[in-house]
Amino acid sequence: MTHKPVGAAKPNTFAFETSALIKPTGFREYDARWWFGHPGSPKEPELNLVGVQALGMGLGTLIRRLGIGPDIVTGHDFRSYSMAIKLALTSGLMAAGARVKDVGLALSPMAYFAQFALDTPSVAMVTASHNENGWTGVKMGAARPLTFGPEEMSALKRIVLEGDFDLAGGGSYEFIEGFREVYLADLVPGKAIGRKLKVVAACGNGTAGAFAPQALEAIGCEVIPLDTELDHTFPRYNPNPEDMQMLHAIRDKVLETGADVGLGFDGDGDRCGVVDNEGNEIFADKVGVMLARDISTVYPNSVFVADVKSTGLFQTDEVLRRNGARTDYWKTGHSYIKRRVTELGAIAGFEKSGHFFFNPPIGRGYDDGLVTAIAICEMLDRNRGKSMADLYRELPVTFGTPTMSPHCDDEVKYGVVDKVVADFHAMKERGELFAGQKITDLITVNGVRVVAEDGTWGLVRASSNKPEIVVVAESPISADRRREMFNAVDAVLRKNPQVGAYNQTF
Repeated sequence: MTHKPVGAAKPNTFAFETSALIKPTGFREYDARWWFGHPGSPKEPELNLVGVQALGMGLGTLIRRLGIGPDIVTGHDFRSYSMAIKLALTSGLMAAGARVKDVGLALSPMAYFAQFALDTPSVAMVTASHNENGWTGVKMGAARPLTFGPEEMSALKRIVLEGDFDLAGGGSYEFIEGFREVYLADLVPGKAIGRKLKVVAACGNGTAGAFAPQALEAIGCEVIPLDTELDHTFPRYNPNPEDMQMLHAIRDKVLETGADVGLGFDGDGDRCGVVDNEGNEIFADKVGVMLARDISTVYPNSVFVADVKSTGLFQTDEVLRRNGARTDYWKTGHSYIKRRVTELGAIAGFEKSGHFFFNPPIGRGYDDGLVTAIAICEMLDRNRGKSMADLYRELPVTFGTPTMSPHCDDEVKYGVVDKVVADFHAMKERGELFAGQKITDLITVNGVRVVAEDGTWGLVRASSNKPEIVVVAESPISADRRREMFNAVDAVLRKNPQVGAYNQTF
């Protein structure tokens, strides 16, 4: 049967409680994110619970039409409104005939693991990941270990916004008791380390606080907890290990306690950030190179995938070359990298954001911050006599920026990036100097990565899950060349008045 199209209810009216509000831009490239709001927020919501129910009906309809089968795993992160959103989503799924298996409070990788452990093909994890309080979203998949890509998200968007639901009924609900313990127990076998490591586990008061300390203790680490108490107000900082505020907090705790390493987890536990024993905040792409060196030593001729925001060391590092390793640069985004890792049969994939993907024998192909943390501890165990700082010093020196994200509305951000790409193509064709040198390469697999003669590069792309543009720069030469490249890229970006202020700089 069909259903009337989803409307656009106005906040603070009777219609807000009786009509679906679901902003179209919330359907993003590979998952869904909306501003749900919180008390006192001046920003109008983009989603209400009736809209979430419509999303559930749409998702249930989509998996039925894909021929996947009715079974689906759900879980939710620790936000004040996440359980309510999950229940609204569940009611919509059941209306479309889905058989829901609810694993309760969960990390995203715990929900992905449930697809395997419960033999359930589909997943719908309610989480806003690292987004600030007030955001919500759903990470979805129907072909483990993969999550939805643009094709599935476009189909879902059309079904929901047009009200094209198949409400067959026959749905059911089952709560899976004790699944947290099942997930944690699966992480540990064969992972015990012989080297005594003192590890700071930083969770930013997000969901990982209920998981990370126990997992690290189970493999033999001495754990120093940092902000592991669950608090959905995020009183100190947003749980995002790519943000410098969280990394600084980890650094301070590492130096205070003499820890061997600091590990930081985002709000839904699928990412991991690293600080070494000397307090150096190591960007995740450099951690990826360190892990790639270690893994390719154990498994020679390994294939890796790295996102376009990542350091050029994946292709120039002599240790990786000596080990026969090969790296493919691909689109940024957990869904894209996950698919590419599967397509190439790569042993691992790395994102600068801290999403790391490990295929067997290390993982199951999806991103799990705890699997990453354990892999880092195993790397340290295999390199006894060397500290995390020693391993970091062994990398060739490059000068990179954090991921910087100026505001740009969802409705215009892709058009802005298209204009920037066209500007760079025109400059290259004319042979103009850019940041003082000729452009030798333009990598346009995701936005544009402009590369100068000396290997210095800058990246501009549209964020997949927030109203932002993403900017990154790196130079193998000097910090001054890094600054020169960033300034040149920013000057091109600033031709577009829709681009706002940066969330952080360097």
